[in-house]
Amino acid sequence: MSDSVHIVCPHCQSVNRVPTAKLDDRPNCGRCQHTLFAGGPIDLTAATFARHLERSDIPLVVDFWAPWCGPCKVMAPQFQQAARLLEPRVRLAKVNTEEEPHLGAQFSVRSIPTLVLFRGGREVARQSGAMGVQDIVRWVSAQLR
Repeated sequence: MSDSVHIVCPHCQSVNRVPTAKLDDRPNCGRCQHTLFAGGPIDLTAATFARHLERSDIPLVVDFWAPWCGPCKVMAPQFQQAARLLEPRVRLAKVNTEEEPHLGAQFSVRSIPTLVLFRGGREVARQSGAMGVQDIVRWVSAQLR
């Protein structure tokens, strides 16, 4: 990692440059003053997805899910815990495929839950099926080596 990274604020969507040495200090957004990392996944929509994908320098792990999906409901608290363990080096996010079907289609999501790991604005890995917290952390860590 370089001396600083760009992080998109999950609250106001502004891009913040954060010194990498300060990432673990719970940095706040320069514009809205909210914390850049809240210890949980953020919800992305068509309006916010591209900004987080293209403007943040840290990897993005997206859980494509739906409210009617049983395995998605089982995995949700696991994904929440994984965010606490992986932040601030990785941003975890969720996309509700019922509300944002075009995002699921854009990334050819055929089953849910599906985790997609993006780095540098490009997909680098994907994993379908419900996973436990340690499995999520291991999978993400292995993909980023």
